[in-house]
Amino acid sequence: MASLLEKFRESSSLYGSNAWFIEDLYERYLKDPESVDPDWRQRFRSIQNGGGYETPHSPIVERFAELATKSQGRLAQLQGFTEESVKKQAAVARLINHYRVRGHQIADNNPFGKTLPPPPDMDPAFYGLSELDMDTWFDTGILHGVDRLPLREIIANLKEIYCGSIGSEYMHIVDTATRRWLISRMENAKGNLTLDAEKQRWVLKLLTAAEGIEVYLHNKFVGQKRFSLEGGESLIPILDELVMGCSTKGVNEIVIGMAHRGRLNVLVNILGKSPALLFDEFAGHSASSPPGVSSGDVKYHMGFSSDIDTPTGPIHLTLAFNPSHLEIINPVVEGSVRARQDRAGIDGKDQVVPVLIHGDAAFSGQGIVMETLNMSQTRAFEAGGTIHIVINNQIGFTTSDPRDARSTLYCTDIASLIQAPVFHVNGDDPEAVAFVSKLALDFRMTFKKDVVIDLICYRRLGHNEADEPAATQPMMYKKIRQLKTTRRLYAEKLIAEGVIAAEEAAAMEQNYQKMLDEGQVVSRPLSQNPKYSYTHQWNQFHGQHWEAPCDTTVSLDRIRYCNDRMLRLPAGFEIHSRVAKVMDNRRKMAAGALPLDWGFAENLAYATLLMEKYHVRLTGQDVGRGTFVHRHAVLHNQLKNEEYIPLKHLDKDQGRADIYDSLLSEAGVLGFEYGYSTTMPNTLVIWEAQFGDFANGAQVVIDQFISSGETKWGRLCGLVLLLPHGYEGQGPEHSSARLERYLQLCAEHNIQVCTPTTPAQIFHLLRRQLIRPYRKPLIVMSPKSLLRHKLAVSTLEELTGGHFRAIIGETDEIDPRQVTRYVFCAGKVYYDLLEARREAGLKQVAIGRIEQLYPFPTELFKAELAKYPNLEEFVWCQEEPKNQGAWYQSNHHFRDNLAPHIRMSYSGREASAAPAVGHFHEHIQQQKAVVDSALYGNSSGS
Repeated sequence: MASLLEKFRESSSLYGSNAWFIEDLYERYLKDPESVDPDWRQRFRSIQNGGGYETPHSPIVERFAELATKSQGRLAQLQGFTEESVKKQAAVARLINHYRVRGHQIADNNPFGKTLPPPPDMDPAFYGLSELDMDTWFDTGILHGVDRLPLREIIANLKEIYCGSIGSEYMHIVDTATRRWLISRMENAKGNLTLDAEKQRWVLKLLTAAEGIEVYLHNKFVGQKRFSLEGGESLIPILDELVMGCSTKGVNEIVIGMAHRGRLNVLVNILGKSPALLFDEFAGHSASSPPGVSSGDVKYHMGFSSDIDTPTGPIHLTLAFNPSHLEIINPVVEGSVRARQDRAGIDGKDQVVPVLIHGDAAFSGQGIVMETLNMSQTRAFEAGGTIHIVINNQIGFTTSDPRDARSTLYCTDIASLIQAPVFHVNGDDPEAVAFVSKLALDFRMTFKKDVVIDLICYRRLGHNEADEPAATQPMMYKKIRQLKTTRRLYAEKLIAEGVIAAEEAAAMEQNYQKMLDEGQVVSRPLSQNPKYSYTHQWNQFHGQHWEAPCDTTVSLDRIRYCNDRMLRLPAGFEIHSRVAKVMDNRRKMAAGALPLDWGFAENLAYATLLMEKYHVRLTGQDVGRGTFVHRHAVLHNQLKNEEYIPLKHLDKDQGRADIYDSLLSEAGVLGFEYGYSTTMPNTLVIWEAQFGDFANGAQVVIDQFISSGETKWGRLCGLVLLLPHGYEGQGPEHSSARLERYLQLCAEHNIQVCTPTTPAQIFHLLRRQLIRPYRKPLIVMSPKSLLRHKLAVSTLEELTGGHFRAIIGETDEIDPRQVTRYVFCAGKVYYDLLEARREAGLKQVAIGRIEQLYPFPTELFKAELAKYPNLEEFVWCQEEPKNQGAWYQSNHHFRDNLAPHIRMSYSGREASAAPAVGHFHEHIQQQKAVVDSALYGNSSGS
């Protein structure tokens, strides 16, 4: 006959083993009371007692204790079920919860041994539990699938699960389903991380390789920098587990980003780079450079790609090129991955997986990490979750004091920004490492969110191989030099367990060294039938010139068709009255009844490219509307919260249009778009700065990738930067896009720098970027006031019959023989000069403008000046201060192509530390002086 206790357990829906089920019901009730049965709604209302519930603890768990305490009459019928026992049960529940929440703080996951004192709330005594309670049976809430255990066993299980070689952080995740999934995976394993014998041998082989390549390089190339992985060799088993796991899950591509630490090891042992080729690089006998590479780069910055054979088929691996700016590769990899996923189609997130490898100090110290994490779940930048691996050497640079490295407990605490689970794993326990690697991959593939593996290890040598770390870290390195290597520890473990013989372990080392001597590939076999190589799509763009001919014109019928499609709205979609006026004007422009403005021409450039089956991707802060309210590419319904993008609805067989307002980030977003652009040559990828000077926050991306990626690594890129630029009296911060910085970076035809001044020019410029067989980054000094300037307009004929003009000469009817003074300029100042000259009726002054500052259009420049046989003076006029703008970087082009008798002079603001003045009336005075000086030779106008 069942006991009273058993009957209670069977009949009571509030019994502890049902806590997860009831907690889920309660959370559904909080979101929508109608989503649960009426009986449960009544129960939950009684729990709340009519009030709101705001507490980080589960109200269900607390309700169990409350019910048990208040139901003395019923509990009295149960044998030994007293108020004291209820309190004890509640104490055990809290203890279990605290192990889940804080067990990582006392985990045995540091090769140096435990470094943190145990928190007092991990002691059973903290909850009023003593040795007398250790053999008492308590409900566990199905801990490890068992609902009742003695307290002694409960604690033993908790320590095994949460305080062994893995410290798990996941209870900060607010989503119940995600948290439950992790609890189940962690607790069902119950710390049993043992691999089968075959897998153990394979892991030892990987560790042998990880250690072996470092030993080989150290002995053969003494003193050369390689940024050794020694101390963190378990990275190689992690990556191998991810490669094999991804392959079994149907993943086709893995894209890896990492800085220099351990890079050579990964190249040889994971991606299958030929050791012979690496040794030639160490010896200074590098192979011939690929097309476009003039400077090259050091070997521990170089990228690589390969196809690795696995039991379930080949998988494509890519290691991204990376400069020494550590974490800046993060958004670049994410952008490349998103592009590959878009290329793969609807299942792209299941087919391409990003893996980012970080250093501990950089992960917590570099702001780009936060930016990239923050991007990870946004519509524009999500890539289906990233697997982050932190090689936690527990020290930053050699001279760093760990106390100065960060203000957080863990270097990974920044990951809590996106509620990513973090697994702090002991690098000297390869089997725990393998378990965590599989768990991390399963999490990413299940939830499509980021996950972090914190590989707690150490750095056996200094920051580089010539560094002596003991000079500044004597105690740490005294301890390190007493530690056995991870490979040796694991080999001794397997020998002691009888998995392998000592001779077999020694043979592994010898065989690996022999393969290195012979220059053989030492990774998993390379596939002989690669399936996922897209390198060939870039071949047609190598060796091309910026003057390659291309036809950017579009028929009038196509223009009118595209405009008509962009004006059609879904039924019931009501746009704002101001936007409706813009749309009405665009209808008139297409009919020829109004001159074309900037917004019309720009949108038509995108639309016509999409109709030609090119893709368009436009991101940046406020790009949908446009910072200066000119674009209106994304429309918003005034009746309800929905948006409509007309460019997506031109034709059923058009290219893909992606237009996203980005988060408030420059470096992260621009890095992402660079990565995207280097992967998709037939997509017009555009990043627009809200103001041009916002690009200052992304300077490292511009310097290290955009301007030099081709000459260092042979990476072509057609990324477009729209940088609003022009002196409108808005003060120092929002006047200049720092044109001079881009011109300073120009060499070897690496980038294009343009300053279009008419709608037709931006139309042809954007179309040229894709139609021409030439892929170089395009920097556009885009306008602000010119978006609506009465003179900055174009005609339909200029779209249907024109082209981008690198130089636009005199447009008024002036006799060339009368011209003695030629004023040359770029950008908005042209219209100020034009209006002032017309007002003054000057016939001896011609005005021209350069629309492409680099590559400099030498022949067009010569041809323009040749029109004026009596020219005496050439004047360069700019709005920017003399030390800024184009003057210092471009005047040699002018001087080299002027006849000897022609005088050259500068008209513009004096040199200044700031880009512009802060007071509007001063700006007006300066601007007038600039124009007068250019037209008359001095600021007085005489």
